[in-house]
Amino acid sequence: MSLKIAMAQINPVLGDLAGNTAKILAAARRARAQGADLLLTPELALCGDSPEDLLLRQDFYAACDAALETLATAPEAAGILLLVGHPLMHEGRRFDAATLLGAGRRLATCHKRYFPDFSDFQAADAQRYFAAGEGATQNHAADCETNRATNCASADDVCVIDINGVRCAVAIGTDAEAEGVAEAARAAGAQLLLSPAASPYRMGAPSERVARLRARAKAAGLPVIRVNLVGGQDEQVFDGASFALDAHGELCCRLPAFEEALEIVEFAGARSEGGEGGEGGEGAALTGALRQGQVAAQQALEAEVYQALVLGVRDYLGKNGFPGALLGLSGGIDSALVLAIAVDALGADKVRAVMMPSPYTAEISLADARDMARRLGVRYEEIPIAPGMAAFETMLAPAFSGLPADTTEENIQARIRGSLLMALSNKTGALVLTTGNKSEIAVGYCTLYGDMAGGLAVLKDVKKTLVYRLARWRNSVSSVIPERIITRPPSAELKPGQTDQDSLPPYETLDAIVEAYVEYGQSAQEIIAQGFAEADVRRVLSLLRINEYKRRQAPIGIRVTRRSFGQDWRYPVTNRYRGAY
Repeated sequence: MSLKIAMAQINPVLGDLAGNTAKILAAARRARAQGADLLLTPELALCGDSPEDLLLRQDFYAACDAALETLATAPEAAGILLLVGHPLMHEGRRFDAATLLGAGRRLATCHKRYFPDFSDFQAADAQRYFAAGEGATQNHAADCETNRATNCASADDVCVIDINGVRCAVAIGTDAEAEGVAEAARAAGAQLLLSPAASPYRMGAPSERVARLRARAKAAGLPVIRVNLVGGQDEQVFDGASFALDAHGELCCRLPAFEEALEIVEFAGARSEGGEGGEGGEGAALTGALRQGQVAAQQALEAEVYQALVLGVRDYLGKNGFPGALLGLSGGIDSALVLAIAVDALGADKVRAVMMPSPYTAEISLADARDMARRLGVRYEEIPIAPGMAAFETMLAPAFSGLPADTTEENIQARIRGSLLMALSNKTGALVLTTGNKSEIAVGYCTLYGDMAGGLAVLKDVKKTLVYRLARWRNSVSSVIPERIITRPPSAELKPGQTDQDSLPPYETLDAIVEAYVEYGQSAQEIIAQGFAEADVRRVLSLLRINEYKRRQAPIGIRVTRRSFGQDWRYPVTNRYRGAY
């Protein structure tokens, strides 16, 4: 007996049930043409992930149920089984589910059981929306025991379905990684573990997923197929990187990351006499092997992060219907990297760069901005802000009389630029991409209604040291960022001779402190114990604390680390607790 499984790594649009149904059916047609018996889709593939509070609406479940019925009865689904991830309302409870469709009906439905408690907001929020599955299977088309086409076996932690003579355990997302689930599946007679998933990207996550499921496969002696969602959804990016492991934990197949893909993997099953088969085994040991397929190369970390940002920009604009993007190009490293990402995501014809020089802007900044715009072929223009600065100075002169100049005047420059970009956005419909990085956002080196004004913060979760690494990686592909932009000391150029390091620790130090505190939850004492100067730690954490109000007003940004300044980070603005600082 054998089973040909089509791994459908698809990019749904959240809430576009008709479009997602059509996408699944298109994949089914392709898979059937290639001889597949089963199309395996990702977790929540029908509606997209994460639906957030849509999952609290009964009409949303009704619409998803209708779309599932359309899939089951569509002519395009004839001759192939579909395992489709979707949300389910059943007897007043909400479930993260996967349903097997075939012969025009629903054959079996499995519920997700485990929602681990860790800092990833997606996992934490899942417990807000979904109930844990009870037992193995709920079947809405017919009773599992009497369904001749598909038989279901129950165990405490697993859902086992007979698909074309192969006993398949279905473990949705993190269920497959939970301790003992694979072993329980094996004990229940499973020959193969199918894991539809919607795992968002963060640095290192693709290889970590393989390692976790490798341990489960080896412990149970059970092959595993993990199909992961791909695409951008607000601050999340799902990387795909779906894979299959044999019973020894060796990679048999890995799909490319950050793109849609369809790949057929074949399971060849057998039954050897004399074993201790589980339920349905009749005294025989159930065995089988996955045949080797395509194994996409593991990418370098910089390549992964860069592609995540590109996909995040492309899908945020594309799925929300923006005709293009625009940004302020300063001649500095951050705006240069954002421009490169935007062009790679959207194409040069959909990106507009605006240089807004002040009297403090260096000539080399102008030269470098012009050079980069030329290299990438984007529309480029210069709008000097000196007239605006003079106008504000005149208007505010009476109110500011007798007061010394300070950062107020610097912030006015940033706000003039923000107003110009937002005016261009209003006029053209293009989305403003902000260019601030995680290091700056952490310590408040950004201006409300100035450089923070925009619709998408591309580098919101990218620390300054990583900005440089990404810039050098992108230039290794093709030289789009002038070298001087990378080698010059960074400066906001808001006053003569200004550099970022005038009032901050070196970025290597700043980033290490931010990472330890924000991403790993370490206290000031723990960070100091690692050898950092106490004065640096106290200053950085104090700045981080007092700028929470700014971060609350920042645009959404693309998440690439363990913890970003988005839905992961929920600290109160009004807060006098100091112990952790």
